[in-house]
Amino acid sequence: MSTIEKDSVTGTATTGHEWDGIKELNNPLPRWWLWVLLATVAWSIGYWVVYPAWPVPGLGTTRGAIGYSSRVDHENELKAAKSLQAGMLTKIAAATPEQIAADPEMRAFALAGGRSAFQLYCSQCHGTGAAGAAGYPNLNDDDWIWGGKLDEIYRTLRYGVRWPNDDTRMSDMPAFLADGVLKPNQIDDVADYVLGLSGQKADAQAAERGKTVFAENCAACHGETGKGNLEVGAPNLTDGIWLYGGDRNAIIASVRYSRKGVMPAWEGKLDAATIKTLAVYVHALGGGK
Repeated sequence: MSTIEKDSVTGTATTGHEWDGIKELNNPLPRWWLWVLLATVAWSIGYWVVYPAWPVPGLGTTRGAIGYSSRVDHENELKAAKSLQAGMLTKIAAATPEQIAADPEMRAFALAGGRSAFQLYCSQCHGTGAAGAAGYPNLNDDDWIWGGKLDEIYRTLRYGVRWPNDDTRMSDMPAFLADGVLKPNQIDDVADYVLGLSGQKADAQAAERGKTVFAENCAACHGETGKGNLEVGAPNLTDGIWLYGGDRNAIIASVRYSRKGVMPAWEGKLDAATIKTLAVYVHALGGGK
């Protein structure tokens, strides 16, 4: 006849299992815990019957006894939301960006919609906070290549930059070295002159030589004082804000090979109302003029 061994410390019976001198105590789960477990099993079976649960190839999940579908619920919610927005979207599509910004109700709607559209379509390049990166403009500051007024931002959004359409924003800075317009030493000199324009340390003698090179080759677009020209997309070279970097090497690279960044034209990809809400949102970021 077997005897039940009890732990000498706790007085609890053991299971007979032992590992490295450690004996397993026979502490069964409380009865209430087992009943809860069985109840949850029963509940899961009922839930499986009532609600969608069992995947069927080609059909998704079974609809369940009550015919409920979260997908259908979601589709109905989207339809209801679009129905509520339809009137305002129609109103925005028929208005100019200036009219939208001047109307408190439309402006509030446009800012909310524009923020959402920006995160979906623009943040990949300009960043979630619109601060940009090398080659992608910061939309929060007051420095604009093509202008920061509402209608100018709207046009840039519609037609893009260097995009294949007749109305796109187009600036075509020569690749002065690659095109054989300037020699390397001339480019080095004009880089020093441009550094001086933005208040950076530069070689005075090289900058003096570069001043002549600048006047003959760059001033037509950037202006005699280097302050740029929004009509032709020529950046201001005196403010210390740089799209591709403002150190000597970056400036030399820009002059030698040019920069030809591209922004897509959103007309045809987005509806008119969305483009206008984007224009109002970008203008409101803080840098719009």
